[in-house]
Amino acid sequence: MSSNAGRGLTPNALSTFDTIVMAVAGSAPAYSLAATTAVLVGAVGFAAPAALLYCAIPMLGIALAFGRLGRIDVNAGASYSWVGRTLHPFLGFLSGWALVISATIFMVAGSVPAGALTLSLFDAELATSTALATLVGAGWFLVMLLVVLGGARLTVRAQLLMSGVELLVLVLFAFGALLHHGSAAAFDWSWLGFGHFDGVSGFASGALIAAFYYWGWDVTSNLSEETRNSRRTAGLAGLVGIGIVFLLFEVFTIAVNVIVSAGDIEKNSANVLAVLGEAIWPGLGGKLLVVAVMLSTIATLETTLIQVTRSLFAMGRDRTLPSALGRVHRRWNTPWVAIAVVGAVALAMFVAANALGSVGDILSDAVAAIGLQIAVYYGLAGIAAVVAYRKMLLKSPADFLLGGAWPLFGALFMFWIFYESLTELSATSIAIGIGGLAVGLVPMIWYWKQGSSYYRPAKLDATRTIEIDESYVNSGSGRPDYADDALATDF
Repeated sequence: MSSNAGRGLTPNALSTFDTIVMAVAGSAPAYSLAATTAVLVGAVGFAAPAALLYCAIPMLGIALAFGRLGRIDVNAGASYSWVGRTLHPFLGFLSGWALVISATIFMVAGSVPAGALTLSLFDAELATSTALATLVGAGWFLVMLLVVLGGARLTVRAQLLMSGVELLVLVLFAFGALLHHGSAAAFDWSWLGFGHFDGVSGFASGALIAAFYYWGWDVTSNLSEETRNSRRTAGLAGLVGIGIVFLLFEVFTIAVNVIVSAGDIEKNSANVLAVLGEAIWPGLGGKLLVVAVMLSTIATLETTLIQVTRSLFAMGRDRTLPSALGRVHRRWNTPWVAIAVVGAVALAMFVAANALGSVGDILSDAVAAIGLQIAVYYGLAGIAAVVAYRKMLLKSPADFLLGGAWPLFGALFMFWIFYESLTELSATSIAIGIGGLAVGLVPMIWYWKQGSSYYRPAKLDATRTIEIDESYVNSGSGRPDYADDALATDF
């Protein structure tokens, strides 16, 4: 693995608060609810709140794994680096590739609704045109591309504005939903149990979709080289972010069960929140939530761009993909080549997306495909954390639970829903999900044969890192900063 020598990303650009905002924005609460609730309800019905609850538990295990791995290896590639240094470089590359492919697919799955939502603010009929929605969505995508190119500080300022308004609107309507008298169904505690799932396969389908809801909080790890005190901050922000979006997901999903009928959910699959908002606050409510969803969608485009471009930057730096991807802009300290490549590929996909049909069709197939890829790289990271900390797991009950049992449970859960869902998904979703991963074998084998040092890694061992830390502290030199030291990737 290459060190961070040479020109790199901007260090110490993000504070703890900034990073928490990025974690919440990465999961895109308003967008996830608007775009995915119809898919989730269609798969599991009234069990939607339970799917989100039972997926949150293993997801916290994965967040713990990311946090612990981030303490011993500060790397913009995150799971790409960690998995490669603990399990095997081939698995590490596929982990990073899974994120790159899923994030690139999301450029379409996120940008098209952003365009449709923008159009709906002016004319509901215009929003039904996939071609027009794609065109407007591509415009929003290009704006976010330029913001991300402008550097971490500009990115955070834009994120604070968009996510701040989004969360304010969501909290307002969450209170409104609690005070509203439902018209579709009476709340039932069984919605949080297992009774409404259609067997094991039904539970797996719901869990796979729920994983997409939470996906994105790990942008904090991809930003670790640009975050103050990142070995602590990145992991903490991920956990806090999951907690915040979990509460929002549960409140709004239960509200949809209570207030919105199954027929209305089916008819408004592209944005169920607009229907909910209209029911809570007739006349203005629907429009306000459309604005919140639009901002959420644009905000998560930004965080997804950060994830994929930082991952490509790390891969280019390690020469597991073309080394040009590791180049950093002289003025803005951003991986401008990676940003340009992602922009070109995504714009080409916007054109191809029109062949898939309506906005709803694009979302349904893409969400399922992304869920498969999320399961792969989250699961591998969970296993990597257990391996990296294996010598410390029996030191205390907390080490065993937080460093071993919970991350391992999260990893096994991810692999299980991956396996179970293969029999449930459409051929298109499987082709997108598995085919996208298979394409990664080509550059992996090519650069392995070219002799990239990534494929000869120094193993990641938490015990050794802590010993190095203690030696620095005992010598009076303080803690080593692995973000700027070769020990970050080469010890």
